Amino acid sequence: MAMQAVRQVILDNLDKDYAEGMSYGMIGYFVPHAVFPAGYHCNPKDPLPFAGLASQKNHMSLYLMSLYMGADAGEDEWFEAEWAKCGKKLDKGKACIRFKKLADLDLPTLGEAIRRMPAQRYIGLYQSLRKGKK
Repeated sequence: MAMQAVRQVILDNLDKDYAEGMSYGMIGYFVPHAVFPAGYHCNPKDPLPFAGLASQKNHMSLYLMSLYMGADAGEDEWFEAEWAKCGKKLDKGKACIRFKKLADLDLPTLGEAIRRMPAQRYIGLYQSLRKGKK
């Protein structure tokens, strides 16, 4: 039930240039090669990953690469500030939000985080970070 609800929030807010499919053993959301032919630098045969939703042994996880990659653009700070307004505890790593039940999540903030990162903006962040690493 929780996984279905989170998946629906993602789909309701996902830019049309992203695709959904299985990726890294979980439900994945990515920029397909039709939109970004270069693919993911770690393995160019893979599309550029954007988000993932997984059920782990002790919790469920939502991976939002836009929070990790967009940290310099203020996305991470924005997300944490918005989440704090809901009064719920945020169990977060660099790009991972862990939760045990749907009530642990702030679904409006998750939806807005997805909506704030259209594929073209995400690609731009990705490319600028890649240039900085070379």
